[in-house]
Amino acid sequence: MSFTDITLARMMSVSDVTSYNGVMGRWEPNAGDRLQRAAMELYAEQGFENTTVAEIAERAGLSERTFFRHFSDKREVLFAGAAELQRFLVEAVSSAPRSCPPIVAVANAFETVSSSFQERREGAQLRQTVINANPELQERELIKLASIASALANALRESGVREPTASLASEAGVVAFRVAFDSWVQPSNTRDLADVIRSAFSQLEDVASAK
Repeated sequence: MSFTDITLARMMSVSDVTSYNGVMGRWEPNAGDRLQRAAMELYAEQGFENTTVAEIAERAGLSERTFFRHFSDKREVLFAGAAELQRFLVEAVSSAPRSCPPIVAVANAFETVSSSFQERREGAQLRQTVINANPELQERELIKLASIASALANALRESGVREPTASLASEAGVVAFRVAFDSWVQPSNTRDLADVIRSAFSQLEDVASAK
């Protein structure tokens, strides 16, 4: 949620208009986007572990120096949009009316970002496949999710929600989104992500009220 970020939005969009390549001595258009696409292609073809930064740069027609201007390592290609995703979700929760129940504010925030993923479903499926095949990447994804849950809980507290309600709402919301996202990327799924998210949060409510 696994998902991420916005990770996919950044991964499949034009993130940088130009980037200067000191080795080649000229401006390289859309270098970050080209590197991301090249990396994803190679991860799919030969696996994350077997792909090197040099290969990614070569596939993108750029230098390794240019790669490290955009990413700290090859793992970060998959998580480059995590900070943007978290900030967007926090802003959505913070702007929710005070009268809005905490879990509803969290649900609405996740539903709001769904359109960014929906437009890039194929990329989301590929990214998920790469992450699922690598324990290190799975751990990194869990760390990202934990960071988002913590940030959302803090946003709720700043909006006047007390503990443990703030933490419970944020943690449960992240779990619901993760379940929804994992279902949405399955090849057999034909529903929009927003619809799957609404369904997951509805089921969460059913679980909470079950006797």
